Amino acid sequence: MDLSHPKVMGIINSTPDSFYDGGQNVDIQKTVIAVGDMLENGADIIDIGGYSTKPNADEVSLEDERGRVIPLIKSLIQKFPEIVISIDTFRSEIAEEAVEAGATIINDVSGGNLDDKMFETVAKLKVPYILMHMRGTPATMQNKTTYNHLTKDVVLELSKKIEKLRSLQVNDIIVDPGFGFAKSLEQNYELLNNLSYFEVLDCPLLIGISRKSMIYKLLGTTAVGALNGTTALNMVALMNGANILRVHDVKEAVETVKLFNQLKN
Repeated sequence: MDLSHPKVMGIINSTPDSFYDGGQNVDIQKTVIAVGDMLENGADIIDIGGYSTKPNADEVSLEDERGRVIPLIKSLIQKFPEIVISIDTFRSEIAEEAVEAGATIINDVSGGNLDDKMFETVAKLKVPYILMHMRGTPATMQNKTTYNHLTKDVVLELSKKIEKLRSLQVNDIIVDPGFGFAKSLEQNYELLNNLSYFEVLDCPLLIGISRKSMIYKLLGTTAVGALNGTTALNMVALMNGANILRVHDVKEAVETVKLFNQLKN
């Protein structure tokens, strides 16, 4: 995949409790239709997750997560053979089963923190890995927002993990600054302003701010009313170096990329 031109990743949360679309994608047949719409609207990647990682989210058993994502991945591969699927999980066992089922990217919100076998699993599977910055767990991360220098600290923490991944011969690493994960509202905007600093990591940059509280709390609305704010900040992300936009609303993101490409050219 050529990431010199920005790509769009559509979010499918196969969970009952995700902050925006919880419960919408728990039925496989309905979800396959929703994914078809995303692909028709221009999605380059579909990100499948079965474990909500919003603050204070309920824990999900291995069996439940497996049941939510593996049959769905198999159904999507059967329906759309050319689809590019990312598995959104911090469990190496789920990641491996998802790749065996047809996923080709691992998206780990914990950056290897919650499963010490994840890096070795990625190395064994030889698939691209999305390394996100997070501290603590979904239950504790909002208490871990103290940094000496926010951008510098996040880049440094990511660089140490990239070094470990490179030592395991993991070549395709995508970096996600982790908006909303162990960052305050103000820190999220500071990071968004400073995305150019992440160039030092020499990895493509994924930005996931779609309908998050950093948008709707500032605007005094809800996740449902945060599409306009999401679109505005996605353009900022693209102008600051984003290579992939992870979004709930594919059509609007694809249009944003098209406008950005015209500005850039």
